[in-house]
Amino acid sequence: MKSSLKNYLSITKKEWNGLVVLVMLVVLVMLVPYAYRLFHKDKIINFNNFNADATQLPAEDTTNAAINAEDTKNLHPTLFAFNPNHLPVEEWLKLGLSQKQIDVLKHYQDKGGRFYKKSDVQKIYSITPDDYKRLEPYIQLPADGPTGIIDINHADSASLVTLKGIGPAYAMRIIRYRDKLGGFYSKEQLKEVFGIDEEHYLLIKDAIKLSPPAIHKININKATFDDLRRYPYLSYKQANAILQYRSEHGDYDNLDDMKDVAILDEATLNKVKPYLMFK
Repeated sequence: MKSSLKNYLSITKKEWNGLVVLVMLVVLVMLVPYAYRLFHKDKIINFNNFNADATQLPAEDTTNAAINAEDTKNLHPTLFAFNPNHLPVEEWLKLGLSQKQIDVLKHYQDKGGRFYKKSDVQKIYSITPDDYKRLEPYIQLPADGPTGIIDINHADSASLVTLKGIGPAYAMRIIRYRDKLGGFYSKEQLKEVFGIDEEHYLLIKDAIKLSPPAIHKININKATFDDLRRYPYLSYKQANAILQYRSEHGDYDNLDDMKDVAILDEATLNKVKPYLMFK
């Protein structure tokens, strides 16, 4: 029993040498940090130079912050009576608003926003309470909005922007769409203008009127492809089919003849009917 245990616990000379080498390596690894500290000295920071440099930073940061805060704001504004609905950027700057504040105002108006009473200006988030308090005595707005009913078949952009909820961008879209059609025959066609939904339409429908004689009609028997394609109601294929059918069967006598064009449905024909003549 003792002989077996002795044989189990005994090591060879080769194993002993390996153990000695392992111990030496462990000792060397443990001594490396101390050797590094002995031969490598840290640089001493000169805090006097650091503090001298640091004292210059607050002045630079404060100056930049002040410039950003003002954003080219007029520090000596000129106050005068003004209508905020049609005021150029230069005039807003004279009144003491920054460019960023003016950008917010213009974005609101480009989206169809309009000021109907003085307090509406205060609702613009870029206008501070101090700005509004300063400007409020000089804001001048028509008390009752438009003085008359607007004829949307003849109105220019200056007249259209007097309508509730219609800004310069909407006014230009209405005019472009009117020119494309050749005039409106129904008030509800305004809802076909991009951005004018049911809510916008309800705001203005009682303040507008139509002049049906202003509608520009085309002779369907002489119309070219470009004449027909300008109408938003007709697709490329439908316009081409109208001309192809006319070429094969002769002139159209009335709207019923156009019903024979296979890809024209009754809804489309009803939309284009007011713009067509057959003689």
